[in-house]
Formats: sequence, C-alpha cells, structure tokens
Amino acid sequence: MDASIDVLNRTILCHAETIYRKNGVWEGPNPLNPILPAFILQLTIGILATRFLLVVLRPFNQPPFVAEILGGIILGPSGLGRSKEFQKLFFPTYSFPVLEPMAHFALVYYAFLMGLEMDLRAIMRTGSKARNIFVAGFVIPFGLGCGLFFIFPQHEAKGSFFWGTCLTVTGFSVLSRLLEKQKMLHTETGKTALSSALINELWSWFLLALGLAISSSGSTVHWAMICMGALVVVMVYTIRPGLLWLIRRNTEGQGFSEYYVCFILTGVALCGVLSDACGTHPMIGAFVFGLIIPNEVLEATLVDRLEDFVLGIFMPAFFTVCGLRTNVDVLTSNGISWVVIVVVIVFACCTKVLSTIIVSFFCNMPIREAIEIGLLKNTKGIMAMIFLEVGQEQGALSTQTYSIMVIAVVVMTMIVTPISLLNRPKLNAMPYKRRTIQKSKPEEELRILACVHGMRNVHSVINLLEVSNSNHRSPISVFALHLVELIGRASAALVVHSARKAGPRNPSYAEAQTEHIISAFDNYELRCDGVIVQVLTARSAYNTMDEDICSIAKDKRTSFIILPFHKQHTIDGEMEDINPAIRSVNENVMANAPCSVGILIDRGLTESGGFPRRIMMLYMGGPDDREALAYAWRMSEHEDIDLNVVRLIPGKDSYQAKASQMDLMSTTTNAAVTVNIDDEREKVLDDDFLNKFKIATVNDKSISYIEEVLSDEEETVRTIKSMDGHYDLYIVGKGRGMVSPLTAGLADWCDCPELGAIGDLLVTSEFSSAFSVLVVQQYVKISESKDGSVRSGGSVIPREEIEPVEWQASVSETDEFGSFKSDGEREHFN
Repeated sequence: MDASIDVLNRTILCHAETIYRKNGVWEGPNPLNPILPAFILQLTIGILATRFLLVVLRPFNQPPFVAEILGGIILGPSGLGRSKEFQKLFFPTYSFPVLEPMAHFALVYYAFLMGLEMDLRAIMRTGSKARNIFVAGFVIPFGLGCGLFFIFPQHEAKGSFFWGTCLTVTGFSVLSRLLEKQKMLHTETGKTALSSALINELWSWFLLALGLAISSSGSTVHWAMICMGALVVVMVYTIRPGLLWLIRRNTEGQGFSEYYVCFILTGVALCGVLSDACGTHPMIGAFVFGLIIPNEVLEATLVDRLEDFVLGIFMPAFFTVCGLRTNVDVLTSNGISWVVIVVVIVFACCTKVLSTIIVSFFCNMPIREAIEIGLLKNTKGIMAMIFLEVGQEQGALSTQTYSIMVIAVVVMTMIVTPISLLNRPKLNAMPYKRRTIQKSKPEEELRILACVHGMRNVHSVINLLEVSNSNHRSPISVFALHLVELIGRASAALVVHSARKAGPRNPSYAEAQTEHIISAFDNYELRCDGVIVQVLTARSAYNTMDEDICSIAKDKRTSFIILPFHKQHTIDGEMEDINPAIRSVNENVMANAPCSVGILIDRGLTESGGFPRRIMMLYMGGPDDREALAYAWRMSEHEDIDLNVVRLIPGKDSYQAKASQMDLMSTTTNAAVTVNIDDEREKVLDDDFLNKFKIATVNDKSISYIEEVLSDEEETVRTIKSMDGHYDLYIVGKGRGMVSPLTAGLADWCDCPELGAIGDLLVTSEFSSAFSVLVVQQYVKISESKDGSVRSGGSVIPREEIEPVEWQASVSETDEFGSFKSDGEREHFN
C-alpha cells in the first residue's frame, strides 16, 4: 500500500507522444495527430485565410491589419470553428500549447523589427501640437476605457488597464501606409496625426512593459520595473558601444555578411531571455535591442532579411491565436444586451475624437481638423492586439471582455479608410497653366523644382539656376528637393525646412547632408536677385520616389523639374554609375511629370570650379528642342552668358533615307514617353519659334545662330566632337518622336535612351574638356485624334496664334546669324 502511495505522489513529466509520424498515414487513421504536422497545417491555413481576405478587401482599401484579424476570427469559434469537426481536425485543443508559444515567438522578432524602424530623432523633433494631442489622446481614452470595463460583471480589476491602454494605442505603421495611400502624408492633418502616433508608439511599449509586470509579478512589480530599467541602461551603455566597435570592423561599402546578421539575431534572443527574467516579456528586450542598433545600413539589411519572413510567415500564427480566443457568441452573456455592446463600441470609437476636440480649444486648431486627426488616430495596429492578448493570457480579461474589444479594434480601424477618402486633399483650385518654359511669360515667375540626392549634385544644379537669369522683373521660385532613400527605422515623410534655422546638435549623416544643402541654397538666394528658395526633404523608397517628385511638382505648379543624372564623372574622365535605382526614378518622372523635365549631367565642370558662361544649344526640331531653346533664350539675357545656337539640318541627299525610315521609326520605342509627331505641323511650329527667336536677338552680340547642313550621323558625331573645349554647357532636346537621318544610327546604340540620341552622345563619348549637359523634355499633353493617331497636344499652338513671318536669305551687314554647309561655305542671314 505504501509503495502504491509513493508511486501516486511522484511527479511525472508529460510530453507529446509523437512529434511526427515515422510511417506516415500507415501508422494510424489521423496523420495530423502529431504536433509538427498539425502546427504546419495550422500555420498554412492562417496564411491562406489572411491572403484570401487581403484580396477580398483590396477594393475597399482596407489596411492589411483588418484582413489579418478577420482571418483569425473566421478560423476561430466565431466562424469555421463553430463546426466541431473542423475544430477537432485542424485546431484540436492539445495543439494550442504549441501554437501559442510560436505566436509569442513571432512577437519577439516583430518587436525587434519595430525597434529597428522607430526613429527616436523624429520623436524629439515633434511639435507642441502633436505632443498635446498625444497627451490628451492618452489620458482621456485611458480613463474612458477603464470606466467602460467595469460595466461588465465577473471582471478582474487589472483588466481595466488593458482596456484603457488598448484604446490609447494608435498603429503608427498602419496609419503611415494609409496616409501614403490616400495622398495625405504631406498634408498638415496627416503630419500632425502621424507625429502624435509616433510618440504614442514609443509610449505604448513602456505601458506594455508595465502591464506585463503588473499582471505577472503582482506584489513585486516595482522590482520587475527596476530590473528592466537597469537592463535598458546596460544595453545602451555596454551592448550598443560593442555593436559600434563590431560595425567599424566591417569594410565600408561592402554591406554586412551572414555573420553579422546571425550575431544580431542571437542578440535578440539573448535580450529576450534577460527581459523575461526581469519579470516582463521577451519581446520587451527584443524591442530595446532593435532600438539601440547604431547603423542605418545594418538596420536596412536586417529589415530586408527579416520583414517578409516574420510578417508573412510567423505573424499569421499570432493572428490565428487571437481569432481562436475571440468568440462573438459570448458577447451578450452575463446579462449584457446588444444595446450595451453597441454603446461601448461607439464610445470606444469616439474617445480619440473627443480628446483632439478638447486639445483644439487650447491649440487654436479648427474643429474640423481636430475631428479628422481624432478619426485618423483611431487606426489600430498589432500593438493593440498585443495588449489584449497579454491581458487574456494573464487572466485579466475574460473571453467576453476580450472579444468585445477585438470587435471594437476592427470596427475603429475599418471606418478610418472611408472617412479618410472623404477628407482627401482636394485638387489645387488655382489653375496650372504654365507647365513649360516656352509658354511661361517673361514677366511672370518661373517655378523650378530642383532635385538633389546629395551634396555632389548641389553645385551643378545651383550653377544651372544661376545662369537661368533671375531678376526682379522675371523672378524664379526654386523648390530644392533633397531626395533621401527610406532605410532603417525612418518613416516616409516630407519635411519643409525653414531657412537659416539651426539644425539638430548631433545630426545623423542624412541630417548633416540636409543642413549643407540648406546652407548652399540659402547662399544662392542671398547672392542672386529675384530668387526665392524653399528647401524640402522627401524621404521615400526609390520605387515611389518618382511619385513624390511629380506630386510636389504638381502641388507647387512648377514649369520645370531638374533631375540629377544617375552617373558621375570620375578622375579618369569616365562616367560611373552612382545608383541604378536613380535611373529608374528619372525615367518614371519623365514618363509621368506634370511639367517639363531636364536631366542635368556634370562632366567635370563643377569639379574644375568652372561656371557655364559659354552655352551651346543644338537644335534639330520638335517640342523638346523648342523647350530647350526657350530655356537657353532665357539664359542668354544673363550679362555673363554667351549663347551659340546651332541648327543641324539634313542635306538633300539624306531626305530619301529619312523617307524610307519613317515607316519603321515613326515612334521612339526606347523613350520613356512615346508620342507620334505630325511632321508638317511640327515644322511650322519650329520655323515660327525660330523666326521669333532670330528677330528678337538679331542685335544681341552675345548670341549667335548657325545652321549646319549635314548628310548623316557620322557628320553629326564629327561636328559635335569638334566643339570640344569651346563650351561649358550643352543644352539639347531629348527628341521624342522626331526622326532624322542625322541621328537614326545613333538612336540604335544609345546606352541611355532617356537622354535621346544627341544627349547620349555628349554623355557617353570621350571628350577632353569639362562641361555640363542639360537634356530637356517638354511637357506634352497626349491627345488622340478622330482617326486614332496620337498627337503631341501640349506643344501645339492653334493656327490663328501663329504669326507668319517671312524669312528669306539675303546679304546682311552683320554676321550674327549664319548658315554654313558641311564644306564650310557660309551664307549670311538678316
């Protein structure tokens, strides 16, 4: 008997009978009984459910977070889980102790990613209005959330903490993507809501650590928080310097190998274990570890390696667990009616709006703007679900209170999208007419968007702006746009800088670059008359950078966009790639720009300290060349500029070759924008514009006009190369849609088709001198005629607006305008 009692009193370690089947389906009737096949199938079902709902909700512009939560709910007892067969087959009770730890494991590395992507510098720079909205958006929703919780019976008092904190949370990443998709990221409302959400995100992690300590540690909560604070100090002052030392050992420019990535991921696990030992949760340590990673390039590498795997593979396990815990059938249990449930959800949706309305009385904010910001801050994210999951797992929330708040989170996030659609920024009411330099009037302001990727582009762009002849009669407004690649923990944003304002004390590399750019353009504004400069910074990924450029150009109603070339001049005279992604940005801008565009190529002129005083404009005809001539014409009014215009004309022998090529090359197939050109109409427009130019400049000694008759592309190459050393700046049109025997062979061998045949020749050929090249593309409104052909409507001038000017060859006393044939014989024109 005593022996039997001893046996019963022994502690026995229980474990699963099998992890996987050795003999497959032959071993038993249900191959899903082992743990591993069951977990893999559950994860697969969770991923498929999420992806299916993403496709279903895409027409409604709902954020992925909504699809992920609804996917989990559908798999739980509120959906397919109502079927006992489905639940027993795919989500049996014994598999939950495996699925839930994997969900929390996913949260650890998700927290690490959130730490990587959080920008503490941006939090320090937020304005007082965003801070006030954050404070009110925390205090009021937290108080109302705690009060609403006590409506329900059979509650744990500490559950009110998780209800209150869930209502205070705003999903920063979800809100950022929503604002970007709705084109509200650059609006005042969007920037204020996003800045407040960023502060809220950081504060939420502190509240999560506090909530975990309260629910887990009980009476020793103060020791848990003290230990966690000590761990944070150790990580900042010991682990971070160690990471800096390790990063400095890596050769600059070679990226980070698998050794560094594996080392960092091991550090994530170690910090998670230490934070769990302190009495919180492993994801708190992982978040802090991500926050202290000191290198932006390393951050970008880690995000690229981990983000898709963690968010796409691991996190569906977390959403599946959340859905399995949610049960809409128990919402009205314990004597609670549907009316009470609806009232609670409505109050939950109104807490953020109420808080921003109260703030508006103290910040002189319009009520409409306050309501819009409050509605945007209702956007929830994964952090809200983490609070609810922790509360349910710790026993602070019952299934009823947990399910009610999950439904409220989904409803609050779903209503943000349709409301944001109603409040999207309206199109600018002011007319946008001057989309080209050719159509701009001399006495009107010329608006230019000058894009730079760094200081290497600044001096060449400023040199071009200086020769653009700004004065009080014909001013220039320059919008200098610093394009910064979105990497690491930064978020997409547009920043408008104030001139002569002190920058941060300890700037990052990107901030230091911006300060130098602001200083350079500020000096340009001070030394030039009739110039107004506004510096902006656009932080975005390369694949969306062109959209930002076009959007800003349209918003500022610019007539011209200056883009830096994707290659730079080397010491040995070659042109080497800086970043291939810049080329894609330029091509996309040229394809979608709302105004004319110019690509600026510096072939060593800036490095030699030169200034473009001698300008050569090569004219062959077409809308792009007319735009280039219009810009060169404006430059010629500068007192220090000498302008030479050379018109390249095909000889009589080349017209037959041109006629035979028209059928094959009526369109430019390798251009960013493909248009068909009406040759006869374009010839009328070319002659009219050239006649006006020659009449207006006939007495200007600083301008010369020459017509050169050539036979083929070989003579074109020889003529252009003979100009080497005589000019500082070449201005050429891209030549879309124009077919000429002088460039037919060159177009087939273009390395950079976005520059056109002549521009590519000037950039890729060998020249001994230093100069710059500006390749111009005129804005063309594409219109389709009745016969189905495409015409370049943007450059077409109505017949009644064309003033016929008779221009005949004659002998003149002046030789300002000349035409010489390929044999050197020259005729003079008046």
